[in-house]
Amino acid sequence: MKIRQIRNATIILEFGSHRILVDPMLASKGALPPLRLFGARLRNPLVDLPESAANALDSVTHCLITHCQKGHFDHLDRAASRWLREKQIPVICTPRDAPYLAVRGLNIHPLSDDHEQAAPFLGGTIRTVKCTHGEGLIGKLMEHGVGYFIEVPGEPSVYLSGDTILTQVVQDFVLRHQPQISVVPAGGAHFDFGGEIIMGIDEVIKFTKMSKGTVVANHLEALGHCPVTRSDLAAAAKLAGVVSRLYIPADGAILEICGMEMPRNSVRFPDLDKATASCT
Repeated sequence: MKIRQIRNATIILEFGSHRILVDPMLASKGALPPLRLFGARLRNPLVDLPESAANALDSVTHCLITHCQKGHFDHLDRAASRWLREKQIPVICTPRDAPYLAVRGLNIHPLSDDHEQAAPFLGGTIRTVKCTHGEGLIGKLMEHGVGYFIEVPGEPSVYLSGDTILTQVVQDFVLRHQPQISVVPAGGAHFDFGGEIIMGIDEVIKFTKMSKGTVVANHLEALGHCPVTRSDLAAAAKLAGVVSRLYIPADGAILEICGMEMPRNSVRFPDLDKATASCT
């Protein structure tokens, strides 16, 4: 199995011959509006797609979308909608997002509203996990979406948390299921008021300590309202003693997991077009 970091929350999971694109934001650098009203109003995304993205996208067989309404273009933008529509890639989504995606001509395959109900997927199963995309007043304005838990025979179990803070629901899920790989947002995103709407450094470290598996942190250094940097998160992981299980891939990097074994050595991937973690 491989995980290819594209940019922000956009990744590609490789299960055998299957390539699953997650939360595609495919716009060019600066093509999307700022996400803050005051201070540095930076246009998004802050960085371009890695050079390897075009070839990687050519191999995609499925797409997963955690949420996409109320202006959440960082999980599905117009460029990605157009690409998915032209390719007619099967798009797995929630029943809430299904009508929104259907009117855009996408090939949708909605899952159940029941978080306990697993659906067949790639010879295994997929189920949703509740997200909380911020609390209080800001939480009432957000689209909360879901995470996904994927179990495929012969492959590590994968939990894609989606955009969420570290709620009790998420903690209970991790402690109960102990995914072998978890992909979590780490950018500490926030707007001009209210608290964080996704995990930041402290919550990612806490999540990693609770998990017995490998944790992959993304949603970093690509949006103007996400202040956490890769270097700051790496430093915190070292201080907390979790650097051996927390991976912080650069855009374009590849994490390869051989069979059911987890890689022993943790690396912060350099800014290379491709990097591979050893699986010995």
